Amino acid sequence: MSTYVLVPGFFFGPWVWEEVGRLLRDAGHEVRAVSLTGQGERAAEATPDVGVSTHVADITDAIGDADDVVLVLHSGATIAGTAAADRLLERLRRIVYVDTAPFPDGMAQIEFLPPDAQAEQRRRIETDGKGRLLPARPFDEDDQRRDPVSLAGLSADDLARMRRRATAQPAALVLDPARRPAEIPDTPRTLIASTFTVEQVRAMVAAGLPAFTMLAGPGWTMTELPTGHWPMLSRPKELAELLLAM
Repeated sequence: MSTYVLVPGFFFGPWVWEEVGRLLRDAGHEVRAVSLTGQGERAAEATPDVGVSTHVADITDAIGDADDVVLVLHSGATIAGTAAADRLLERLRRIVYVDTAPFPDGMAQIEFLPPDAQAEQRRRIETDGKGRLLPARPFDEDDQRRDPVSLAGLSADDLARMRRRATAQPAALVLDPARRPAEIPDTPRTLIASTFTVEQVRAMVAAGLPAFTMLAGPGWTMTELPTGHWPMLSRPKELAELLLAM
């Protein structure tokens, strides 16, 4: 039996993993879906001092004394989740990045975006979020039409639930950089790519794009689950099957 520790990305709580978690439990494994300070069900705890180190502590606490852990990180969980993994190597069997990747030392989540999108995100933090929060996207049909790639595979009911349960994100999680050790651990790592292909990833690694440089080298396996950016909602059965195969 393994322990699957499932970490949600921005805007959501552990509820996004409900179906995947059920399928993993049905297969005989322990599942711990992480509730992160200041988002999802804990949105009221979004004080100004909530940042990467806060979420590192949340993830570390969720892992606790478990071993044979498969740590599953979705999207914006990558910085805090990778930092937690760097500290807990002896407990981890594998780190799984779901439509995301580990960033190099000094890179912030916002830097993954092109310059115009970075500027818009900073504007939303300063105006709508009063300098403390990044408001959630609308998650409605218009949003899906504007961004059919990341919101692919989601039904109207999925969008309604996401819209209802999304919360603003503590801004520090968006703006604070990743901190990595000088020597990167060689824990086995898997990328599950949903909104891009493995071929595209390898091309971006070869081009030296900062957000993808950590995907170079040994220890990596890569696979695809074509859908939108939230495969735990759009294709939970297939995502669970990939996790079980690890």
